Amino acid sequence: MSEERRYFVHIIANASRRLYTGMTNSLRRRVREHKLKLTPGFAAKYNITRLVYFESFEDVRNAIEREKQIKAWTRAKRLALIESTNPKWDDLSREWDQPRTLRFVPKIA
Repeated sequence: MSEERRYFVHIIANASRRLYTGMTNSLRRRVREHKLKLTPGFAAKYNITRLVYFESFEDVRNAIEREKQIKAWTRAKRLALIESTNPKWDDLSREWDQPRTLRFVPKIA
């Protein structure tokens, strides 16, 4: 029995829309690392913490190829990609670490 693997190409931004494009096998872990600035470098320096776009792949080679493709694009083309699915630039990870509350809805007979 083999475990299914997923790979993610993601674009993370800061409030002024500076972009970081990357690839990972754990999107939650990677976004958390960005938010906590656990890895020094570009993303930490520019406060890149808002997940604005991602794609999922089963084959790591396809994910790597897609990451390279997006990185080679112009900024305008990357902005259009983000805005095609996330026009408000919402942080797609904002609720991941929030406590979940259950709401009781009474059944009316």
